[in-house]
Amino acid sequence: MKKPLLVVWLMMMTAAVAAAQGGVKLNAAGATFPTPIYTKWFDVYHTAHPDVEINYQSIGSGGGIRQLQAGTVDFGASDGPMSDEQLAQSKFKILHFPTVLGAVVPTYNIAGVTGDLNFTQKALAGIYLGTITKWNDPEISKTNAGVNLPSADIVVVHRSDGSGTSYIWTDFLSKVSDDWKTKVGKANTSVNWPVGLGGKGNEGVTGLVKQTPNSIGYIELIYAIQNKIPYGNVQNAAGKFVKADLASVTAAAAADAKAIPDDFRVSITNAAGPKVYPVSSFTWLLIPAQIQDAAKRDAIKAFLKWMLTEGQQYNEALSYAQLPKDLISKETKAISLIQ
Repeated sequence: MKKPLLVVWLMMMTAAVAAAQGGVKLNAAGATFPTPIYTKWFDVYHTAHPDVEINYQSIGSGGGIRQLQAGTVDFGASDGPMSDEQLAQSKFKILHFPTVLGAVVPTYNIAGVTGDLNFTQKALAGIYLGTITKWNDPEISKTNAGVNLPSADIVVVHRSDGSGTSYIWTDFLSKVSDDWKTKVGKANTSVNWPVGLGGKGNEGVTGLVKQTPNSIGYIELIYAIQNKIPYGNVQNAAGKFVKADLASVTAAAAADAKAIPDDFRVSITNAAGPKVYPVSSFTWLLIPAQIQDAAKRDAIKAFLKWMLTEGQQYNEALSYAQLPKDLISKETKAISLIQ
């Protein structure tokens, strides 16, 4: 006896829904630094691969590392590589995959100052140590001739949450200031700040700077561009004042390309070269080396391959530099380590 057409149609629709529900859903969390490009990637990838959905929570690098270690997400994201101690504390092996290159920039809100300020390495370290407290301090004014800097107190703004952006900033300061290195140092997640107000995420720091007169903060390059607020030029290892852009960030990666280790945990702040922007960094996806769920494992590996090839074409429109070709080749081979 033949089944009615309506019944057949309902059976087909039920099968289709079941197939759709059988897709892979991946949960990830971590760095705010790459959120714009990750959001773009995950949307584009889902459109091309409807059976794979990636949910990303922008909670800061520290939170991403903790959630990955706790097993509440499928993978994490961090702007600073995990330390040896953090890796040792993890119950499973974690692999690092650089995704894009970005920059952290000093942004400020000073009445009457609309141009790009030049910041020496000593000035930035002093401001964040609390030893340089006025905008017209000689260490700032000497490299900004013709700029009417006020005698107002500098209001320092920093991240309040565990932050890879803070790792990049403090890693740079540790390289250029012995005082900073000994008194504060670099931190993978949180910092014992000598002075300042805390804002959550790049968004929080941006908001505080915009609403606080005579303030300075550090944020990801894309946030400065999106919010149309000024950001300064930073003195590099060659003594040149360089503005963060795609070319100067790419130059930072090229300077240290041969020094990238097999596990991809590397710092490229204060790299050598006259055209280098010195507060540049990779950002990483943190992937478990062993993934028991075969469907999730295959989906993550396929996404990584896409990210290293087609995905890179979306970087520059969002002010992230593409990865060097040699690094892409090396990472592609490393995907096989995920079992």
